[in-house]
Amino acid sequence: MYIIVGLGNPGSEYAKTRHNAGFEVIKILADRFDIATDFIKHKAICGKGVIEGNKVMLAMPQTFMNLSGESVRELTGYYKPDISSELIVVYDDVDLDPGRIRIRQSGSAGGHNGMKSIISCLGTNEFIRVRVGVGAKPKGYDLADYVLGTFTKEQRDIMDGAFIDAANAVVAIMNDGVDAAMNTYNRSKKEDDESV
Repeated sequence: MYIIVGLGNPGSEYAKTRHNAGFEVIKILADRFDIATDFIKHKAICGKGVIEGNKVMLAMPQTFMNLSGESVRELTGYYKPDISSELIVVYDDVDLDPGRIRIRQSGSAGGHNGMKSIISCLGTNEFIRVRVGVGAKPKGYDLADYVLGTFTKEQRDIMDGAFIDAANAVVAIMNDGVDAAMNTYNRSKKEDDESV
């Protein structure tokens, strides 16, 4: 079973913030594949279902971002996935331009507190992650204020497409493998423009 975790903060006040990119992607997957995210277990809102033949657990931790690892540790402890190949974490990344997607098989937290918590709680950084670019904070902005802020109308249009791309990337990872998904989604904007 794949465990697909989207990171974010619970509560309506955080619903459309940059930090909740992971939740947005989980909701797209749930809607597209008719998976009801209707129970709370392992400190997360969860939904169990099937995506193109793959058994999945969709999860949105309710611990608040900085303690996301507590939920992921409970999920992986209970369902016993192969963490290096069957855990997929989706989250926002300020180091990527708005709308860009990056898939990685391992790596550091890159300053992301949710990822720091997961790596600390699991004791490994060897798991698949799908990073959704939300853009760098403007000069003089506090990082926390920026990631807890909402997108402009123009950015929101871009991000709605990015959330769909990230959901597609998760499906591609399960169906085609990480390397093939990386080849498709880890392209730069310049490469995309040149291929048109």
